[in-house]
Amino acid sequence: MSFIKRLGFFLFGLSIGIVFLAVFLKNKAEETGTEFCYFPNCRVLKDLRSKSYSYSDEVTKMVQTGEIDSLQIKSFFTDGEVDFKHSDTKSTPCKTYAIEHELKSGTLKTLTVTNCPTKIIIENIK
Repeated sequence: MSFIKRLGFFLFGLSIGIVFLAVFLKNKAEETGTEFCYFPNCRVLKDLRSKSYSYSDEVTKMVQTGEIDSLQIKSFFTDGEVDFKHSDTKSTPCKTYAIEHELKSGTLKTLTVTNCPTKIIIENIK
């Protein structure tokens, strides 16, 4: 059997395996709600979403006056981008992250969050 023929069989089997694996993993992720987060931005946002949260006094006033609502705040944790240059990722036990997100109104806002081991505190929104 020539090398070209063996290479053709190998590539054919490899392509079938990749298609099967992609379909299998996609179905499994949809059923269980599993996310595959490998990049730092995705990992930080997933960690923040998994914890209970509380507002600082400043953010509580903003929510009460109607400047921002809780759904807009939650959108930071799903669609936001973590600004690691302005974040303090070395402090212990609580790290501070700056998350940027463009709201539906078209304004770019920055949310500052303190990430402690058991909960997060939303400090301010600028």
